Formats: sequence, structure tokens, C-alpha cells
Amino acid sequence: MSDYIVTIGLEVHCELKTESKLFCSCVNKFGGEPNSHTCPICAGHPGVMPVLNKKAVEYTVKAGCAIGSRISRFSKWDRKNYFYPDLPKAWQTSQYDLPLCVGGEVRFDVGGEEKTVRLNRIHLEEDAGKLVHGAGFTAVDYNRCGVPLIECVTEPDIHSADEAVAFLEELAGIFRYCGISDCKMQEGSIRADVNLSLSRPGEPLGTRTETKNLNSFRSVRRAIEAEIARQTEVLESGGKVVQETRHFDDASGTGYGMRSKEDAQDYRYFPEPDLMPVVLSDADIDAIAAALPELKRARRARYTSELGLSDYDADVLTSDPAVADLFDETVKLGAVAKKAANYIMSEIMRKGKTEGEDGVTVGVTGAQLSDILSLVEKGEINLVASKDVLDKIWQTDMSASEAVDKLGLRQNNDAGEIEKLVRDIIAANPGPADDFRKGNEKVLSFFVGQLMKATKGKTNPKIAGDLVRKLLSE
Repeated sequence: MSDYIVTIGLEVHCELKTESKLFCSCVNKFGGEPNSHTCPICAGHPGVMPVLNKKAVEYTVKAGCAIGSRISRFSKWDRKNYFYPDLPKAWQTSQYDLPLCVGGEVRFDVGGEEKTVRLNRIHLEEDAGKLVHGAGFTAVDYNRCGVPLIECVTEPDIHSADEAVAFLEELAGIFRYCGISDCKMQEGSIRADVNLSLSRPGEPLGTRTETKNLNSFRSVRRAIEAEIARQTEVLESGGKVVQETRHFDDASGTGYGMRSKEDAQDYRYFPEPDLMPVVLSDADIDAIAAALPELKRARRARYTSELGLSDYDADVLTSDPAVADLFDETVKLGAVAKKAANYIMSEIMRKGKTEGEDGVTVGVTGAQLSDILSLVEKGEINLVASKDVLDKIWQTDMSASEAVDKLGLRQNNDAGEIEKLVRDIIAANPGPADDFRKGNEKVLSFFVGQLMKATKGKTNPKIAGDLVRKLLSE
């Protein structure tokens, strides 16, 4: 590739997980029969009056506080006018010149280096409906119409596909930790538009294009790489890049132009007459900021610096806020950090992960997990048996100790009884015993297996191994 500088700005649209929509009482829930979550307000009937959802404002302010934005004490609503079938009113209620959140930044790591992307603004608006294309027809589902949506507009601080994806992952993590969105890309609750231009070093920024509605990190990466290649080819052949809105077809890996790129004046913004401005006091903002949890980046740093975990372990544990909360609660109750981390990463995340779904279902409390780890540490159950215990208590309020007794899994640590069993097994298998005494260490596992079989797995494996080795060596 020629020595072009890639300049990227993102517009990230994130649906807020409020109970109801932004301006009406319709349920804010993914799915459902087409047009079943609608009413005259979100369906754009003439003469209806919107009523603002206070929780959506709180969530937007929370997002701004998490990234260090300046929160506007006074903001207002505007009508963004355009004609498209998914917008029944022919305008979108949004914010133009006075958004709720101004500025802020997101720090993230990419390629072993820390990067910072500045945010221009975060504003609150309503989502549009969804077009469903079939064989020879297009239908419209308005269930998504009116869902509260924040748009996060970055400055042009991104310079590669890797940086764009790392930024999006960090931003989605912030929003998940704040509890304002589930950020499920497969459900469209977070989407990105990519503004991209190429320029030579020392020259002004080139003409930008906007690729719309990318709904997976993979699509973002591929769309950026394809657009860089396309613009490079245009410029190298002596052509000019046209400012336009583009679509990326993930199946074919190619993009195509849809329409000329709109500017703000094309939307004919004007103040929304049916909604009062949003006025926030210092006390309102302070209360929202005080409720912020410890965010992903801070937790990663604490896990490595204070708890001695590796960067890898810290990254895995903080990948989902529910997992990180479980880890913190378990350690607070006395579990060894590394052992809790290993068990969560190997068993909890395995059991709680659903294929094709983001996030992890955490079906135990910190108290239950701490109890499991304590029983293993004291030798009352082994790790293999602990999986049966986990299955038994998953999404119940049963304690691990109670489950052990119900399942009959408590280990037999009576040294005298175990020694008698081992001697009987050795006596019944003189050939393998002689092989061990001649140096065949692999035979040890045979005797341990026989002992575990005889005790139905209720012997501590370490005790079993040590005792078998001792008696075979006599």
C-alpha cells in the first residue's frame, strides 16, 4: 500500500436497556412479532404527544460520566428530518447543537501500546424501525422505533482497523459495566458507522466516506480494510474519492455506494416543539456519577497489581461484568485469587456461555463458589466432583456443602481404610506392581484409578497418589 495516512472517525449507536421506549410506554425488548411493541406515539400517528423517559436521560449522563464528558446542565431536542420507510414520522427526535454530553475520551490498548480516542459528544435520540427484505418485497417492523439510543461521535483519532475494533470493544465494555446497555451486536443494540479518508503526509485530510450500520466487530474490521483498499486504488489511478454514504456487504466482503453523503443542513434540523428542554442540576449529575461502578480498565489494573493475576487472567475475568463481580465477591469471602480465577475461567465461563450469544450467564453466587473452593481445599471433594456440585447448585440457592451431601460426594480421607484398600488392590495385581518397582512410573495411574473406582471417586487424588506410591515402594 502507498504511504497514505488513514483517518477514521466512528459514530457508535448504542441502545439503552430501559424498561420502556424513549417517548412512550411501549416495552423496550428485542424480538417479538413484527409491530407488536408499538403504539400511536412510536408509530408516528399525527397529533400524539411524546413523554420523556427519565431513566434514558440518567443512562446517557452515566455514559458521559464514565468517559469524562462535560455534562450539559441544559440540553434540548431537535427534529432531524429525512424520508425513509423505517421512520414513520419522517423525522427523528434527536439532539443537534445542545447534546447531553460533550467531550470525553476512551483509553485502550492495541498492539501493546496505549491509545486514546477523544469523544466529540454523546447525544440521546430515538431509534428507527427495521426494514425486512424478502423475495420481491420489503416489509417494515416498527418494534425498534422509539427505542432510546445514544450516539457517540468520536474525533478523527483512529488510524487503523485494529484501533477501531479495540476502541469499540473498550467502549462496549464501559457501557456494559455501567449497566446501561447489553451491547449485543447480534441483536443490533450496538452498531457503528465508519467515516474514513486517506491523505498524504503533510496534506489536508482527504474526502471521507461513511459506511453505515456495521453490527459486528468483524464487519467493522473488514469494512475498514476494504474501504482503505478501494480508496487507495481510486487515488492511485488518478481518480477522486466521492463523498458518499456506503453499505458493506459482509457476505461478499465488498462495499458499494448508496447515496451522496448528507451534511447537517440536509436534515433541516429545528427545535422539537413538543418536548421541554432537559435541565440538570449539579446534585443530579453528582448523584449519577457517584453511582458509577469500578470500570473494566480499573479492574484489570487492580487484578494484576493487587491480586497478582496475569494480564491474560485479568483480561478474561473482566471481559464480562457479571464474571468480574463474581470473582470479586468470591475473593472477598476468602478464596485465593488465583484459584478462584482458574475455576471461574475453566468451569463457570464454560457452563455459562451460550454459543452465538455475547456475555456469560453466572448461575452461582460468590458465597456458593467460595464454598466449593473451600471444600476442594479441605479435601472434602475433588475437582472432578466439584463439577457435579456446580451443576447441582446452578441457578439455585442451595449451598455447595448441602449439594455434596445430597449427591453423596464427600471424600473418604480415612487413612487407615484407604491403606487397606490399596494393599488389597496391589495384592490383586502383582504384575503391574512388579512393573512399577522395575521403574515403570506409568503404572501408578492404573493403581490410583483402581482405588478411585473402588471408592466411587471419593478419595482425594493427591492422597491416593502419595499412598499408592508409598505402598508400592515397600
